[in-house]
Amino acid sequence: MDDITALILDDHHAFRRGFARLDDAGDDVDALRALWEPLAAHLEIHAEAEEAILYPHLLKRGDPADAEDETEDAIRDHNKIRDAIVESRKHSVGSDQWWAAVWQARTENSEHLAEEEDEALPDFRKHASLELRAELGARWLRFYGEHPCGMGLRVRDKDPERYIHANE
Repeated sequence: MDDITALILDDHHAFRRGFARLDDAGDDVDALRALWEPLAAHLEIHAEAEEAILYPHLLKRGDPADAEDETEDAIRDHNKIRDAIVESRKHSVGSDQWWAAVWQARTENSEHLAEEEDEALPDFRKHASLELRAELGARWLRFYGEHPCGMGLRVRDKDPERYIHANE
């Protein structure tokens, strides 16, 4: 069974590993570019997948006292990560401005992962059946297969309140 929460945690591990590889790349611009571009794309695809698959179900099945706040936090975090990625693309790879944007993406992502792993994912596991988690896991894998390297995705910030209203 491919449980969506396990697949999300796999991505989280890949993000941590990706940022650690950037640390090890030093000043090698080609290596930095080769590491950052796929990592940035993965961060964007992951956010879009969560917003398409996980968070609508968390709103419907999560703890009514927490699910809306968890979802709002996630959408805001995703927006901050996307904005930092966009900012990184405005600068030469390896420049101080590029590193500042990458660091912002890393910081926002680290905070988001901790919140999601400590709040949203446990809430979802507690309230969603194993069958639903497996069904959403299959959808997650299809989503990635349908959007290799983010192809066909319209990556953009979302208004958290509008998102919640549309998915309740």
